[in-house]
Amino acid sequence: MTSMNESKADLRRADGTPVRVLVVDDESTLAELVSMALRMEGWEIRSAGTGTEAVRVAREFRPDAVVLDVMLPDFSGLEVLRRMRAESANLPVLFLTAKDAVEDRIAGLTAGGDDYVTKPFSLEEVALRMRALLRRAHGVSGSRGSMLVVGDLTLDEDSREVHRGGEPVPLTATEFELLRYLMRNPKRVLSKAQILDRVWSYDFGGQANIVELYISYLRKKIDADREPMIHTMRGAGYVLKPAS
Repeated sequence: MTSMNESKADLRRADGTPVRVLVVDDESTLAELVSMALRMEGWEIRSAGTGTEAVRVAREFRPDAVVLDVMLPDFSGLEVLRRMRAESANLPVLFLTAKDAVEDRIAGLTAGGDDYVTKPFSLEEVALRMRALLRRAHGVSGSRGSMLVVGDLTLDEDSREVHRGGEPVPLTATEFELLRYLMRNPKRVLSKAQILDRVWSYDFGGQANIVELYISYLRKKIDADREPMIHTMRGAGYVLKPAS
């Protein structure tokens, strides 16, 4: 599990400059509180109060991650995500949703959001989850990787490129981290709890079936029109192995 006291020094951009985070919420007080909490991490922060402003600022600011409210005055956070991802396909996004709005959380994750927190939330929780997202994202991890190979599937931990049968497979930051965990443990059955702890770095509480959701995303990209490599072991978890 990720410690709240872990070193923050590794969370920098590849060129050594501070991580950039965009905070999008039409509640100005809340946006400022979240921004202050993230600045304490040593990151550079910009904020926006509408979807239109968020898309414009993202284009200029080039953030490494986004904290994004689902409900905005002009158009939804899901549309903001779609527009941002059109320009930056792997941009990590942490959604802010209304308390108990399960449909918002499902919609956000289905649309490609990497994680969510529900209002009211603690600022420490936002910082914790953002650190977890940034560690999975390109350019802010301090560790040097290597090439992983399972059958005709390859994953380059340095360039973060994935290929199957020589064909490139584009993945989001979370999909990449999930696949990397599976490929580091080929032919080994991994439980949902193990995957949650390694990929999301905390207990998701069983909500939204996030593991099943992201396994389905990977299958659509890795196994589409090919011999399947990702298998469900009923009651036990998931395993990745070379196609027979």
